[in-house]
Amino acid sequence: KTCTLYDMKDKKNKTTRLFLFAGYNAKGAIDAALVYYINSLAQFGDIILVMDSDCPKSELKKVSDKTLYASAVRHGEYDFGSYKRAYLWAQKNLDLSKYDFVYMVNDSVYGPLYNMAPYFTKMESFPDAAFGIVKNPHREHPHIQSWFVGLRPCVFLSQWYDEFINSVTKQTNKGRITKLYEQGLSKRIIENSMTWSCIYTVRNRGIYNHIKKLYRIKMPFMKKVAFNRYHGALGRQIKYVLNQIPNDARNAIIESAGEQYGHAHVGWLLTSNPIKILIRRVHHALYKILKEGI
Repeated sequence: KTCTLYDMKDKKNKTTRLFLFAGYNAKGAIDAALVYYINSLAQFGDIILVMDSDCPKSELKKVSDKTLYASAVRHGEYDFGSYKRAYLWAQKNLDLSKYDFVYMVNDSVYGPLYNMAPYFTKMESFPDAAFGIVKNPHREHPHIQSWFVGLRPCVFLSQWYDEFINSVTKQTNKGRITKLYEQGLSKRIIENSMTWSCIYTVRNRGIYNHIKKLYRIKMPFMKKVAFNRYHGALGRQIKYVLNQIPNDARNAIIESAGEQYGHAHVGWLLTSNPIKILIRRVHHALYKILKEGI
């Protein structure tokens, strides 16, 4: 069966969404950025949060009023392992057929940097079985980047999706996770005679490195690892974005990045000085040449 725009029985007045939210925090915390993200999403649907971290109940209480269910136990299966656990909880405790859309999202990004309402409107207007925010146009394995994926009922109620998500197991490296699950999901959609689309197409490492450019074309998220890439040469771009967004979003991001990467590092990173940025770029280029032979 293929999907159509109105394959959800009679269209309801209010769209119903379920978010399977995968989180991770090395310190076992629900940080300010995650609280901000969940609070922002909660106005658009129900949330099930599964952390691949050992978090105390006191931390989970920070989001208890915005989630249907939240758990935090280290399982080592990364984001798709959390998606699997959230899906299994939903399958057992909810009537999934009542939802118009199921989303799989994770906290590898900071945001949202813009109000999400127009993005849901746009994605859900696509005549596709699945959709997302960013497409990776990989030459051999193009796919939806797995940090924000939307699914119609013809996917999340299907037997093949159930088999796919239940097949998630612990892998030896992130490359296998990308191939089997991130690329694998988009591949399975095509194999089942369905289609997928994304709002943006970002090539290679652009999602990590083109922070300012993506923000200016209204990309609603920023990858967390931008704070720790290119030997600090992305600091000027990050500072530009932080200066544009609402205070509550900026404060949550800076606080969380400080906890993850060190407050001293964040203070050093966020410079607009072009000389400092140039020196960092040179440093990074030398590192690539001398250490990695590139």
